[in-house]
Parts: sequence; C-alpha cells; structure tokens
Amino acid sequence: MVIKAFSTPNNKKMNPPEKLLTADNPALRQRAKAMRKEMSEAEAKLWQHLRAGRLNGHKFRRQQPMGNYIVDFMCITPKLIVEADGGQHAEQAAYDHARTAYLNSLGFTVLRFWNHEILQQTNDVLAEILRVLQELEKQPAR
Repeated sequence: MVIKAFSTPNNKKMNPPEKLLTADNPALRQRAKAMRKEMSEAEAKLWQHLRAGRLNGHKFRRQQPMGNYIVDFMCITPKLIVEADGGQHAEQAAYDHARTAYLNSLGFTVLRFWNHEILQQTNDVLAEILRVLQELEKQPAR
C-alpha cells in the first residue's frame, strides 16, 4: 500500500485520513470488485432490495472498501453499514468485533444479520434496516 505524505500548516508530514488509504490500495479495490461479482445468495437477495434507492430512497453501495476492510452494504447518509454473516467461528467473531469498533469510530452504525435471516425473514430484515435508518436520520450529524 502506498501512503502519501500530507503536510500540516507547519510543514510536518502526517499520515493521511483513514478514508484516503483505500484509494491507494488497488488490491483492496480489486478484491471488492471481485466480491461484487461473487455475492452469496443472501447478499444478492438483500442487494435486490437495497439497490437503486429501493428502500425509501436510501442509496446503498455494495462491497465498499473502508480503510483496510470491505463492508457488504453501506449507506453514506445516514451512516449505516449492513453486514450479511454466514457461520461464525471464534476467530471470526474477534475479527468482526475489531472491524465493528473501527467502523463505529468513523461514525457508522453497523447492523449484522445472519444469512438465514436474510433468506427466510427478508421483510423483517428490511423493516429493521429501515427502522434504524429512520432513527439515524433523526439524530444530529456525527
């Protein structure tokens, strides 16, 4: 990964804002592009309901690089990330916890749904996403 040096007013070098790291990581961008073509059944089903503003006009992006991670679905305004999770092992739970903490530090709320919930209870999942979106819209910008 190439990290560009940014200058402060007194000409000291500093690390770039975290959001710019992805722009300099072609491998992560390529991985996200490949993941868009290889979505799981649950991700594909959820995407059909989230794409093109179909959920009350909210614009979502899929397989979006953020820092060193790729999130399943991201709504920029308000700041919401939706993750579709398959089976989980202990090491995956620890990874997801660290990832969620990072995303929360950027001001995003993270919702996680099991794949079977998305596939079998789609309307309930969509209702929960919409409920959280409406809650976030009521909050002052963070």
